[in-house]
Amino acid sequence: MKEILIIGNGISGMMCAIRCAELGMKVKLIAPGPSEQSQSVMAAGGINAVTERHEEGDSVQCHIEDTLKGGAYLAGSNAVKGLCSDAKEIIHYLERIGTVFSVDEQDRPLLRAFGGQTYKRTHYCGSSTGKHIVSALVMEVRRFEAAGLITRIMRHHFYSALISDGRCYGALLYDEDARELVPVYADALVMATGGQNCLFGKTTGSSRCDGYAVGRLFMQGAALKNLEFIQFHPTTLETPQKRMLISEAVRGEGGRLFYMDGDQKVFFMEDKYGPRGNLMTRDLISREIVATGRDVLLDISFMDKRLIDSRLPEVRDICAKYRGIDISKEPIPVAPSVHYFMGGLAVHKDHETNIQGLYAVGECASIYHGANRLGGNSLLSAMYSGKVAAESISGKDHKLEPADFENYILAEQEGFKKMLDAKSPFAAMHIRDMLADTMREHMSIVRCADSLSKGIEDVRYYLSVAERIHYDASVSAYTNYSLSGILTLALAALTCADARRESRGAHYRSDYPTASDEYRAATIISYNDGNMQVTFDRENAYED
Repeated sequence: MKEILIIGNGISGMMCAIRCAELGMKVKLIAPGPSEQSQSVMAAGGINAVTERHEEGDSVQCHIEDTLKGGAYLAGSNAVKGLCSDAKEIIHYLERIGTVFSVDEQDRPLLRAFGGQTYKRTHYCGSSTGKHIVSALVMEVRRFEAAGLITRIMRHHFYSALISDGRCYGALLYDEDARELVPVYADALVMATGGQNCLFGKTTGSSRCDGYAVGRLFMQGAALKNLEFIQFHPTTLETPQKRMLISEAVRGEGGRLFYMDGDQKVFFMEDKYGPRGNLMTRDLISREIVATGRDVLLDISFMDKRLIDSRLPEVRDICAKYRGIDISKEPIPVAPSVHYFMGGLAVHKDHETNIQGLYAVGECASIYHGANRLGGNSLLSAMYSGKVAAESISGKDHKLEPADFENYILAEQEGFKKMLDAKSPFAAMHIRDMLADTMREHMSIVRCADSLSKGIEDVRYYLSVAERIHYDASVSAYTNYSLSGILTLALAALTCADARRESRGAHYRSDYPTASDEYRAATIISYNDGNMQVTFDRENAYED
């Protein structure tokens, strides 16, 4: 019986674990905390699918075209075809395991339109779709846990992969309670660690999704792709702790963006792009908001309060709780914020990386979204990627050849102990805060060569002191050992952005404001002994 190690227990990790168990494999599901605390629960808007109950005129092919177009044609067409074609079955599966989607009085699904979609095809559960899906998957995981096929292990963090001669044999994990590194061997290692929020500090996402695992694997030889494509969600609400997402569902229900010019409301998106201006793609709306140079507001107050309460309860509660705003009576002050990372580990269509036996699913895998993700496609890709990876692992011969990691493990454990005893004037959290400032300034919505060069210079300096960080006993050792991987990933992202000298999708260069056929290609970056190399693959390597 194959033994599979999955790092991350959000939607993609759980879906992969469930499908592995269904196929007769044993799974260890690793995470620092329960699934209910994963970033997946924050996904509010919905999940895209064309089912037999679709809006008139819509089709799977239209969903495919919208996805490819929204991603500026950088995603592999075969991969996107598989994603969109399987969406109907994914909706039916979620319904079978207990996900209750919103319906009308005739029990027909309520659908909303997200930016970049030709038709309404986003299925939703009020404004807490992610929570509902997580709850349903958790119950399925528990069912297989009772059958002995899934073992959940909490308070453990990824440290490094066990790789020899281009083959992955498992991972070294940090046990938070024992405060030590422990090896776990497996026939396949699946990464489901989410995006790279800590590179930017305050974002719409969870700080647990920090990018360390991707950065560490990059340093161990895994190729990364499209790191320059970072999606800024145009409508977020400032709070002391983070940027709270004001779901695209608000605009899908008719919400209007505007700014005040004296006593006049200027509906700038509608003025420039027509009646559907508020549902343009996220990158475009974010740039238009910045270009106004004004404080922008989002208005839904004209909508019937009963509909707001039934369709947008989480948005209503967020605005009331954090800012004292009654959205049925007044507009919401909004601004763009980092929201989703299209780049990550480069994977083949079956979600295996360039390292045999190492897979990636969910947001940490770069495959379906190209240069920009459509709203509603993230939950779909999380579900689909977990399923595809499991079926790929089941169908392959992953028989392990003997490999000796004893010296590697002893060396890493010794280095880990030394880190705990190290003393220096630099604190890991202070470096992280400086990194976030650097990335927000130099890897923002609009970029240019001079700014990117300064960002690269700053991150290289942070890396030069990273090995001399002292251990703060008041925080987890993870905060310290993860620093070099996070910094390395940040440097790789800046390097990719500097290399792509055009504007495409979520990547906008003021010094190269148009798209170029030369760069209609996937950005692949590799790491070798501290050196990074960028290539542009016109065949979309690792996808088709």
